[in-house]
Amino acid sequence: MNRCELKVGGYTAFSATDYPGQLSAVVFVQGCPWRCGYCHNPHLQPRTADSPIDWNTLRATLARRVGLLDAVVFSGGEASMDPALAQAMTEVRDMGFKVGLHTACIYPVRLRNVLPLVDWVGFDVKAPFSEYAAITGIANSGDPARACVQAILASGVAYECRSTVHAQQLPPEQLLAMVAQLAELGVENYVLQEFRATGCADQSLNASSRPGYPNAALAARIAALFCHFSVRRHH
Repeated sequence: MNRCELKVGGYTAFSATDYPGQLSAVVFVQGCPWRCGYCHNPHLQPRTADSPIDWNTLRATLARRVGLLDAVVFSGGEASMDPALAQAMTEVRDMGFKVGLHTACIYPVRLRNVLPLVDWVGFDVKAPFSEYAAITGIANSGDPARACVQAILASGVAYECRSTVHAQQLPPEQLLAMVAQLAELGVENYVLQEFRATGCADQSLNASSRPGYPNAALAARIAALFCHFSVRRHH
């Protein structure tokens, strides 16, 4: 019987940065409906007819990594759009790996379905929820994003909430509005990621990039809202 197989667009064999405190492999799932200018994986946005990497082959590779890795992280694209994600997560969990997920918070129902299989989730919040379309290119995209954040927090799963910040897209007033929304929802673990021009295809964002944003004073105002807060700089 044919069954749906995970559509894999890329694979990183060893990563020390994609799941905090764990050595992981990263499986990049194809497909994302959003078109954020600062996306560093635009080649993963389309879902092609054939999977570039066969999941069965990759699953066998992961089985040989048992004892060498702590976790397998499903990233993207947007991993939660793949109907085979839950099955793939179950298979690596059965091997003894912890399961990580990176999500842009696009599909609340699909996300809720897989959260019981996840040990840690890193999720992106891109703007104040009413302003999402300016970044994603999709009308009303802040509504599912808010619902996904609520689902993650309600699940009790360990998480990191993070936002990529570019002064042109998130000037101080909008940045403060966004973090206030997150604090009100109950986010406690929050990271700001400085915009990184390397690999970004949007030349206007690259040209207007301002290293050092947010500055120390603005970061201190934001830090006061969260139990755990940091700024991830790119040097």
